[in-house]
Amino acid sequence: MRRIDDLQYKGLKIVQDSDGFCFGVDAVLLANMAKKARSLKTIDLCSGNGIVALLLSGKTDTPKIYALELQKEAASLAKQSVELNGLEGRIDVICDDLKNVENIFERGSFDVVTCNPPYVKNTCAITNDNDALRLARHEIACTLEDVIKAAAYLLKPGGKLFMVHRPERLCDIFCAMREHKIEPKYMQMVHPCASKKPNIVLVEGAYMGGRELKMLEPIYVYDENGNYTKQIDEIYERGCEA
Repeated sequence: MRRIDDLQYKGLKIVQDSDGFCFGVDAVLLANMAKKARSLKTIDLCSGNGIVALLLSGKTDTPKIYALELQKEAASLAKQSVELNGLEGRIDVICDDLKNVENIFERGSFDVVTCNPPYVKNTCAITNDNDALRLARHEIACTLEDVIKAAAYLLKPGGKLFMVHRPERLCDIFCAMREHKIEPKYMQMVHPCASKKPNIVLVEGAYMGGRELKMLEPIYVYDENGNYTKQIDEIYERGCEA
């Protein structure tokens, strides 16, 4: 069932499918990390319903943002959200396979690539009966290697890749990034709360960048009372309007 959710940020709204993959805190954290990079042209890979592209339209002054999504239903939702927010001239939603980027875009045509990819190797977990959820969560249609290879093709020298993933995949992430000349520059762990181990990692890389990795202060989502921390409230920019 389709619904319209208020993002409570600059009047932005998003169309979501209650039975499909709805965005979570990881997409918000990804957009927050990527907002610092100046860009004339940004692309969000594995864009789903377009949440990261929508948030970047509000958090940055990037004039052109692309949202690339394989699933037709998710891409349709993203297009509806773009129209709902009057962003047709700024966000372009493209329904295609990221493994096909060489036939869609010129090499090195983007300043920033963002991605919230499928986290789970297809052989590592029981897949969900819902096809949309399976594709969003498991490396069925694309692998981590596919994502980073596409990002390397799309980025200008010095361009930035921002990715959110799981900490247990860090070795795979860093190895693939270096193989494709994207140097890891910043890493930030995200913990459910101070007493629990991290379950999300944010990574920033620079295409053809120098070798230096810096650790950012960790993010804690909930406090000891089960409420969002001040960090999360600041990231969500609660109540911020245009």
